[in-house]
Amino acid sequence: MKNFKQYLFVTISFIILSTSYMFAQNPVIRNQFTADPSARVFDDTVYLYPSHDILATEGKGRPGWFCMEDYHVFSTTNLTDWTDHGVIVSQDKVDWVNPKSYALWAPDCAYKNGKYYFYFPAPAKSTGFRRGFSIGVAVSDHPYGPFVPQAEPIKDVHGIDPCVLIDKDGQAYLIWAGGKFFIAKLNPNMLEIEGKPKIIEGMPAKGLIEGPFMFERNGIYYLTYPHVQDTSERLEYATSDNPMGPFKVRGVIMDATPDCWTNQNSVIKYKGQWYLFYHHNDLSPHFDKDRSVRIDSMFFNEDGTIDKVIPTLRGVGITNASSKIQIDRYSLKSNKGASIAFLDTSNTFTGWKTILNTPNAWIQYNSVNFKNRKLKSITVRAVSKLGGTLQIRLDKINSPVIATVKIPKTNRWNVIHSSLSGFEAGVHNLIVQLKSSGKVEIDWVKFE
Repeated sequence: MKNFKQYLFVTISFIILSTSYMFAQNPVIRNQFTADPSARVFDDTVYLYPSHDILATEGKGRPGWFCMEDYHVFSTTNLTDWTDHGVIVSQDKVDWVNPKSYALWAPDCAYKNGKYYFYFPAPAKSTGFRRGFSIGVAVSDHPYGPFVPQAEPIKDVHGIDPCVLIDKDGQAYLIWAGGKFFIAKLNPNMLEIEGKPKIIEGMPAKGLIEGPFMFERNGIYYLTYPHVQDTSERLEYATSDNPMGPFKVRGVIMDATPDCWTNQNSVIKYKGQWYLFYHHNDLSPHFDKDRSVRIDSMFFNEDGTIDKVIPTLRGVGITNASSKIQIDRYSLKSNKGASIAFLDTSNTFTGWKTILNTPNAWIQYNSVNFKNRKLKSITVRAVSKLGGTLQIRLDKINSPVIATVKIPKTNRWNVIHSSLSGFEAGVHNLIVQLKSSGKVEIDWVKFE
């Protein structure tokens, strides 16, 4: 009966939330905090299984610290438009989890035997938060749920940040962190380990390591992980010819940043391109315990080494010209007169605005799909106390102007329409330039 109630609760949550969509670049989810991203490709669709940061309050977590009470799952087929399928596991709906721990940290999901297995760490009722974490499993017929948690955590597995590798021969491995990195083969039922855990050798001897993520490419096993080399986490990787190790540390995937103490990642190949999923505190710049998932492209050298990934606001994916284009997630901008700021500092989930306040200042947003030759107008949501004029170009700053938008003098946000001409169908970079002296603030741009 208890499992049926859990199933019913998750099913209702899924029905209510399954129509929730997000349109974003970096960060990819803009209506809630997400962190510790585990990305997986199932049936040509990318599924994102992150942890879910919320703000701790008295009696609900530890104020000033990480606070997570449930997990959502998101999906996309273009890395731009994301669907939130709702809560799939909640701390108060799992028999063995301490319902007051607020510590559902980094999870993962794997597919085998016609089922989807969601692995997650949490403090157990029997041990408490300070005595360490156990790792549990929830099972579903679909990657988006509903997931039914097992009554007990995995025996002999204690730690955080589980990752599952299913090797080319079908053998599944569970990897996790607990001061060191551990690995064990999973039994065919995906719910138990075979034998005792083994320490993965070759990892850094000093500094915190956590969040292991393992994948295979061209016969090389890659183990990626956050490592505190100095004062905050950077993303590193090690390689081996065997998932059990030993591994050799090879280099840094992404440098540390002073803005966000943590970082954690996963790696996928989708439609021929490799991608790095990671997190930053974009939507919470003054409190780095509320994080948001980002994506950037990742590239390999001929010898199998990984080029360092430079974080971007633009992120990945192609944006349709007919959608609201958030040009504040820019690819390039002029050295002077172009900046971004929150639309509402009291509610950062409303996103950002672009500010152009110097004549000829510009901002560029790459990879917009103008596939529809029938587009005839441009719509801009903007505000300008003194009024202003915007010119719209494609591809380069010195390209012909395809639209001129007059922003009226007002203290309120307006949606302004202007005619469009002289463009060729295809994927173009979009450039918005200020041609007047009055400051103009822009929320979004779209074509109709």
